[in-house]
Order: sequence, then C-alpha cells, then structure tokens
Amino acid sequence: MTRFIPLILFTVGTNFLSQIMLKKGMTTIEKFDLTPAALLGSVFSIVFNPWVFFGLVMMVISMGTHLVVLSRVEISFAYPFLGLSFVLVTLYGHFALGEEVNIWRIAGVALICAGVALVARSS
Repeated sequence: MTRFIPLILFTVGTNFLSQIMLKKGMTTIEKFDLTPAALLGSVFSIVFNPWVFFGLVMMVISMGTHLVVLSRVEISFAYPFLGLSFVLVTLYGHFALGEEVNIWRIAGVALICAGVALVARSS
C-alpha cells in the first residue's frame, strides 16, 4: 500500500490547490445574497470566473486520482491522508492570507499530522 503514497499525496495536493483556487475566485466576485434569485443571477459570474472554473477542474482531477487510489488500496489507509489537505489549507490561510490560527487550530493540525503518520506506518 505504501507504494501508492505518492499518488495519494498527489490527490491531497490537487485537493488543496482546488480549495485555494476556489477561495481566490470567490473573493474576487461581488458579494451576493443567498436567495434563489440572487444565486441564479450570480451563477454565470461564479462558474465562469477563471479561478473558480480551474478550481473546479482541479477538484475533478483530485477526485479522479482519489478514485484510482480507492481502487487499489484500503479506504481505511487512503482516506485519512486527505486530512493533510486541512493542514495545507490552514498553513496557506495563515501565511498567505493572514488568517489567525489559534492554539486550538494548531492542536487540531498536530492531531491530524499524528493520525496520518500512524496510518502511514500501519501497512
């Protein structure tokens, strides 16, 4: 199973990139209300925003590689690695976007890293 870790990490990376692109895209469009009419009127500007569009493409790539991984390794081995995308997003949010990361988030990220390390050693 460990021979599939590079593919699993590629899946994690593309998942992380998709989230970053979607965040960038959604912060570049104008705010909209969460009513059906407002959402319908904003669909075009959301979906055709280049950041959102390529974020969705990256998400499809991530899901495709995840499906390949699931066809080859146990889900209880592969799925916990996706938690690393939470770690990457938290680090990006803090260092690139200036988001506050308090002690609770740091503890959560540390627990995720410890859990993934344990899972990786389990095979």
